[in-house]
Amino acid sequence: MLPITIVAISLYLDGLLTNLLPYLENDLSILTPMLTIVSLFIIYPFYRKKQKEYFILLAITGFIYDLLYTNLLFYDALVFMLFGLIIRTIYKNLDIAPIKNSLYVIGLIIIYELLMSLMILIFQLVPITPQEVIYKITHSIILNVIYLEVVNFILKILPKKLTRIDIN
Repeated sequence: MLPITIVAISLYLDGLLTNLLPYLENDLSILTPMLTIVSLFIIYPFYRKKQKEYFILLAITGFIYDLLYTNLLFYDALVFMLFGLIIRTIYKNLDIAPIKNSLYVIGLIIIYELLMSLMILIFQLVPITPQEVIYKITHSIILNVIYLEVVNFILKILPKKLTRIDIN
């Protein structure tokens, strides 16, 4: 139940912060939210032994994300499932530590923005330049790494019976 709560709060905060913070180019905000993507990384340890449930949650979350924020039906559902494979590989093959987790999340944000830009270019939804892609990536990192650290800190101070996993 805790991982679903984390994802639900992240989805809600994504929408709330996107409406509250300036988002367009040349705005002063360096706090572009992509909290749902961060939450996908955070919740993986809860599903380490329940891979099927994890990927079902990713697909549902991606579908909801599509409906609420991107209007690209099934795009984020597929991307989130791809991220599930990447996240699973990270947790299985790489060292999980707080600073490294931040780097992994930065990598996920970069991959998401590049995939989104590629989708925009392929379907010619809006004109986009490499400078705009770099702008979006660089302005997505700070808030999302802070969110990662705050949620990890909260998970560490929660009683072990609530988390039922070992968070690094």
